[in-house]
Amino acid sequence: MENVVLIIHLLLALALIGVVLLQRSDGGGLGAMGGGGGGAISTRSAATGLGKLTWILAIAFICTSITLTVIAAQNASGSSIMDRLTTGGDAATEETGTGNALDADGLLPPPSSVDPNAPLLPRAD
Repeated sequence: MENVVLIIHLLLALALIGVVLLQRSDGGGLGAMGGGGGGAISTRSAATGLGKLTWILAIAFICTSITLTVIAAQNASGSSIMDRLTTGGDAATEETGTGNALDADGLLPPPSSVDPNAPLLPRAD
């Protein structure tokens, strides 16, 4: 289900980009608000087909974004990354009892064999 919504989301994004690029620039944009903004605010052009299509695609894009967020939240609820690492997750290791638990001490760098007060400098050993 998540893959289907994701593919629809990507197609909507590409279609929205294409529709926005096809629209004609009226020359206003952000520059119309600079001087006398009264003319830019009072005159409203009629909605074109591309404008309506842009709104439809934008609303559909937002809906798929919210749907993907809800699906991701449901998949992630009740689990932690640390729980996944410590359980092993492999059926073969669970049967034999030799699950690889996360060794937190093995993740630390080795202790320094030189004076602890010495500055840290790269060596070419």
